[in-house]
Amino acid sequence: MSPAGGVLTAVLALPGSGTAAVLVLPRSADEPPVTVPRDPARDAARRELSKRMYHEDDPSWFQRALDAFWEWLDKLFSAASGATPGGALGLVVIALAAAALIGALWWRLGTPRRGPTSAAPLFDDRPRSAAEHRAAAESHAAQGHWNQAVQERMRAIVRSLEERALLEPRPGRTADEAAAEAGRTLPSHTDRLSAAARDFDDVTYGGRTATSQAYQRLTELDRDVERTKPVLASSAPSTQSTAHSTTRQGAAE
Repeated sequence: MSPAGGVLTAVLALPGSGTAAVLVLPRSADEPPVTVPRDPARDAARRELSKRMYHEDDPSWFQRALDAFWEWLDKLFSAASGATPGGALGLVVIALAAAALIGALWWRLGTPRRGPTSAAPLFDDRPRSAAEHRAAAESHAAQGHWNQAVQERMRAIVRSLEERALLEPRPGRTADEAAAEAGRTLPSHTDRLSAAARDFDDVTYGGRTATSQAYQRLTELDRDVERTKPVLASSAPSTQSTAHSTTRQGAAE
């Protein structure tokens, strides 16, 4: 403390803050110097420095949090660079390789599915004939809308089987269920029907993008299914009965 023209000036410093507060106290020339104990001086400095006028230019809480985050990230990057062969360049190469691997897996596997692939029915609430589904498929294909073209061609295949009484009409049927049921009456096309159902599911629920090749496969399957005669359930017992009769007749002779 020092006297200056009858005024007592006190400089109070807050330990560890690097900031001082100046208190001006009036005093007469004949008064003895005033000595303030350390603890009261510290409390007075804190009270003084807590005033808003001293913090108007302080960074916001968001800026402080952002600075702390970047400081943590810098330390993390420095530690990783020190532990990675090649330093910072090696870390960048590893990060790029990991990003390329994730991108390749995403492209190959498609968007992760949230539920079963055939959770929704194959048809909507607007019943249409196989011919109408084929016409819609051709229209989408002409515009290069391969997802919609694949969907409509698969619906045309299933609707055609229903119109031929090879499948029982069922509104809630899924593509997988239709392929499995149709495979029992058209065993020569079982694998192709299952593949067509997967193509339908991939573009409808899996987030995949169909191609012209996928649509061509379904178109060929549609035509082949139209020309294929079904294997009726009664055919197998009849064949077995004929073979059994022939065997008995041969034994009798």
